[in-house]
Amino acid sequence: MSDSKEETTPFLPVHHKTDSTQAKSCPYKRLGLVGLVGLLGFHLLEYITRPPPDVFVHPAKSAFYTQTDWEQLFLSIPNGEDAIQASRAYAGHPHLAGSKEDFADAKVILKLFQREFGISELNEEPIFKAGSTESRNATLNLSERSTGSQPTAWIDTYFPYMNTPLDRTLEILDEQGSPIWEANLVEEVDPLDPDAHKYQDYVPTWHGLSKNGSAIGELVYANYGSYEDYQNLKKAGVDLAGKIVLVRYGGLFRGLKIKGAEELGASAVLIFSDPRDDGLVTVKNGYQPYPLGPARAPTSVQRGSVQYLSMYPGDPTTEGYPSYENATRQAGRNVPSIPSLPISWANAERLLEEIGEIETVPDAFGHVQLTGKASTRKVKVVNHVDDRIIPIFNSMAAIPGHIRNEVVVLGCHRDAWVLGAADPISGTVSLHEIIRGFGALLKQGWKPLRTILVASWDAEEYGLIGSTEYGEDFSAWLKEHAVAYLNVDVSVSGSRWSTSASPSLANLIHDVASEVPHPTDAGRSLWDARHDSGPFVDVQANFIPPTDVLEADTEKKNLALDVSPLGSGSDYSTFLQHLGIASSDSGFGGSISDAPYHYHSIYDSQRWQEIYADPPSSQTGKIFPRHVAVAQHLGLLALRIIDSIVLPLNTTFYSSQLETYLSKVKLAAVSQTDLELRALDFSRLESAISTLRSASIELDTEKHDAEKKFRELLDKLPKRYHGYHPKRGLRARLRRLHRFIRGLFGKESHSCRSKLPGEWKELLDPTILNEVSERLEFYYADFLRDAPIEEFIKAAKRVAAANSKLSSFEKGFIHQDGIKEREWYRHLGVAPGKWLGYGASTFPALTEAISIDQDIKLAKYEIARLSEQLETLAKRTQP
Repeated sequence: MSDSKEETTPFLPVHHKTDSTQAKSCPYKRLGLVGLVGLLGFHLLEYITRPPPDVFVHPAKSAFYTQTDWEQLFLSIPNGEDAIQASRAYAGHPHLAGSKEDFADAKVILKLFQREFGISELNEEPIFKAGSTESRNATLNLSERSTGSQPTAWIDTYFPYMNTPLDRTLEILDEQGSPIWEANLVEEVDPLDPDAHKYQDYVPTWHGLSKNGSAIGELVYANYGSYEDYQNLKKAGVDLAGKIVLVRYGGLFRGLKIKGAEELGASAVLIFSDPRDDGLVTVKNGYQPYPLGPARAPTSVQRGSVQYLSMYPGDPTTEGYPSYENATRQAGRNVPSIPSLPISWANAERLLEEIGEIETVPDAFGHVQLTGKASTRKVKVVNHVDDRIIPIFNSMAAIPGHIRNEVVVLGCHRDAWVLGAADPISGTVSLHEIIRGFGALLKQGWKPLRTILVASWDAEEYGLIGSTEYGEDFSAWLKEHAVAYLNVDVSVSGSRWSTSASPSLANLIHDVASEVPHPTDAGRSLWDARHDSGPFVDVQANFIPPTDVLEADTEKKNLALDVSPLGSGSDYSTFLQHLGIASSDSGFGGSISDAPYHYHSIYDSQRWQEIYADPPSSQTGKIFPRHVAVAQHLGLLALRIIDSIVLPLNTTFYSSQLETYLSKVKLAAVSQTDLELRALDFSRLESAISTLRSASIELDTEKHDAEKKFRELLDKLPKRYHGYHPKRGLRARLRRLHRFIRGLFGKESHSCRSKLPGEWKELLDPTILNEVSERLEFYYADFLRDAPIEEFIKAAKRVAAANSKLSSFEKGFIHQDGIKEREWYRHLGVAPGKWLGYGASTFPALTEAISIDQDIKLAKYEIARLSEQLETLAKRTQP
């Protein structure tokens, strides 16, 4: 739907500054003779004396900046003082998607873009309805050289199906059906945290996209509500039909906890935050609850979407196409059909008393089994919501580069369930500092090699809606032009830094993180922060966390040795798993010795952030050091991609990682009881991976040689070609005057059709290379007579070809048929696990055919499909 529209929609300029050379190249063709006489006298002096066209102009103050100079200038801009002031401004009020506060914040971000990027404010705010000509052109024109070359900013408005809470109750009933206990569903906050206290019931505790309705039934505890938990209960003969299932947060996306219960006939689900998952910093270990201390506040509640994220994200009613105001809508397949409520530990503790024993006595290895016991008394759940279309607002900005058809996208969502000091304000603050950094470079005359697109997404919390709708809206354009998507979400909620990304970005992420200073330890780098622990590590624990919690903490620490694959749960999903664009995500999270993070709670406040998540460094005295470190890393990572001649994407490391993916599949196969599954033949897939790796190694050689040759020839070009030379002389100016006069009398000048490159960087744009050779001699024969320009153009084409193969490598994993039963996810290399949501599943279609479907025929089909996909990618990768 969106693809066809992109092909037919005209590229009309929208609120761009007019490019001077384009506007003045052919303005007077149809003037009469009288007008010509007057104009000739005026323009003669102007054209002889003014500088050459801006295609040759390079700002004097930036002409001698090296890439290292630009990077050092950028790194000097993010600072704790500005970051903490921005955080206090953003986190001081709620930000629910589609609310009046959210819309106001969208306009604040728009103003930030305009101020930092030097964009003139218009009389009418550039707020466009998605699907309108203005909205379409704001993005599509970014790759058109015929449009303006100045930064732009705008807001796209989409119209998704969402909901907001009305009323909710949770009661224990006696034998006659009368309530004997009613839960307090409000997060009661001590005035010690003024912002949280002020807004404690501003956004009620409820699940976004939850089912409107009520249920009465006996209560059954199902641990995390994972696929394995439900299967174990089923094997034990526990019947969940008509029951209300009580599960704890953790392990998988909350919506899938409800999906699993729904499929077994449950009537409702309650989800609570269990202190057992909080590590060492608990009330049982002697810590005061927040806000008096670092332990979890017993009334805290985790709000959140209960969309079935692993099926597809975005607007439930417009699967695969954008949610325009007049969009055709269908019944959502990825939302629950039974009601649910999030509840506090204080309320869960009371409900657990109704069940009694929920787990068996631990065995010799510390493992327990669920009893599946049901409560004697029944519980009543009421969840009333208002389902409707709610406008949301993506704030967007772009900085056109020399290469218009290659785009680097940076994004962070803006909406929060309540205050969201960590989620997403910490990420927004880090992005805020990156925006200021890029603005400082622009003020010094920098122009990026590649085009930059920056997004402040809306409605991520409901199910990645803002980014998904944009990705579906501009799918063809993004697939053609986007070379990388760099995401930030929660940049700071604890002490340990981690990162996930496409394997092609892993080496670059490592290199950049090794150059960024550690936020709190001057002797180490950000990369070293992967092993950090929280400030409460030396405390003697009265209560040791469960084995699975300790194992998870250790696993997170070990996983940090590498860059882990991306699952879902943030805005990279559309770019990576639907469109095939290399993506990354990173930030500081918690360890078992950090203060528990009150995720999606009113307690995710500025006070908690400043005291426990990112306090001043005791060693350096710097404030908000982790926010600044994330900004420096992400911004520097972006600059390395934006300004590198050859894209720094490592396809050979990616190919090697596929061998690891296959090893996991083999382990899954041999663990099956079905002998045919255990004996699956993976030889073709092994061969395909090997072939792809060999092709990638050839590409490594080609991209290295191409850049080397390009740089050698660049050094041989006349120095004046690198920028405007003030002593070019009268001859060149008279030549320009000659072309101008030809234009006046209807003799078409080539400049009417297309600008020629004024700097070598523009020669890396394939749209220029396709037309530039035949025109260079006509225009610049006197200027480039002694330069190896033809060889240079060949070298530029060679670099452009290598970049095309590098940027399209990730797209080689995209299969139009997608993954079985969740076809929106098209990436055959990685996707959110079908029963995980957050966590990544590598070779997902094949893995699920073996582990979940246990279907030998399907498994063989997936081996063949994946092998063919990799074989095709190998052919495309080979130079």
